[in-house]
Amino acid sequence: MKTIYIDADACAVKAETYKVALRYGWPVRVVANQTIQTPRHPLIICITVGSGDDVADDWIAERSGAGDVVVTNDIPLAARCLKQGARVLGQKGKEFTADSIGSALAGRELSQNLREMGVMTGGPPPMEPRDRSSFLGKLDQILVAINRSIEQNLIESDEPPDTA
Repeated sequence: MKTIYIDADACAVKAETYKVALRYGWPVRVVANQTIQTPRHPLIICITVGSGDDVADDWIAERSGAGDVVVTNDIPLAARCLKQGARVLGQKGKEFTADSIGSALAGRELSQNLREMGVMTGGPPPMEPRDRSSFLGKLDQILVAINRSIEQNLIESDEPPDTA
């Protein structure tokens, strides 16, 4: 609980994630199939998993849960982590939610089917400065909300039971 997991192999916002995480004292797990250079800080740990499809995704999905944040553009991974109760944020600052994940999965499947039929669908547009800014703002907002929720739960658990 209260960990940020980065699906790091193709992540363009690692530095931004470190910045926000360290401001709030959140641990970060940078998960990839190869060693990723990370800042020397006790809260930031690189996890190198074995090679193969979805090995990093499986590692993240098995560990993430309520109170955690997952940074990924991988829509199936986002769906798995949402089921576990984690908050999921894409690299351009768009949060995946229970309400939005179904259409994201359908859009991904449609694009995949079009590519298999030979239709050129193109890739996503490149990252722009406003995307990074959007990501930073949304990650900050999510961490503040989770911290408040945790604090509120602690306050409520410390209250004496109602004797009425």
